[in-house]
Amino acid sequence: MTIRVLICDELPVIADGLKIILDAVPDIDVVGTTHNGMEAIILVRTKRPDVVVTDLNLQTISGLELIRRLDKEDEPPNVVVFTSSDADKTVSDVLHSGVSCLLDKGASLQELITAIQAAAAGQTMLAPSIARRLVTWFRAQPEPQGAAACPEAIELTPREREVTRMVARGMSTEEVARELIIGEATVRTHLYRVRTKLGVRDRAELVSLAYRTGLIRPAGQPFDAGPLLPSSSQWAT
Repeated sequence: MTIRVLICDELPVIADGLKIILDAVPDIDVVGTTHNGMEAIILVRTKRPDVVVTDLNLQTISGLELIRRLDKEDEPPNVVVFTSSDADKTVSDVLHSGVSCLLDKGASLQELITAIQAAAAGQTMLAPSIARRLVTWFRAQPEPQGAAACPEAIELTPREREVTRMVARGMSTEEVARELIIGEATVRTHLYRVRTKLGVRDRAELVSLAYRTGLIRPAGQPFDAGPLLPSSSQWAT
């Protein structure tokens, strides 16, 4: 399957250079380039890219604002942030915006290609230096104390709960679609509705909530709705 890509960078020379390089990759088709955040939104609506590769510095609106606005589209594309900054604030802002793939501009061409492929499949890829910092931070956190209540989860449909559990177990959008015999766009729509109902901004928060509330248990532990709902019978599929 060919991955349709839109490239956004404040410097046209970088965007054009990436287009030339990525167009040579057999399964990637660069459908456009822009240095303008507002124009990027228009291109997403007209060109329908699978993946948007963007820097955080753009004209008219920032890359972060672009990401937030794209997330509100009916069928939002997956995003790879390709930036020169890996400061803690930048990493936090990017991950909380819903992005799963984050690279710095010191990344190799193969790393960028792999990130684009991962984003298209609904998977996560982080620059090694960023991944190490996140692992260090995670290990410093206290052990979870138990399931937390989440009354909003009662609004989820059986299919939305099923998709949530599969994603929380690490399955990509493509894998979920294949397992449930539905389209990838349908999976993305389910995830968008789940995020809206539960008030989470991205997959990372969704997975965290799924474990904290008991919607999904770590490997080896039986499923238990716990205090997630007023009555576990309401979760019957």
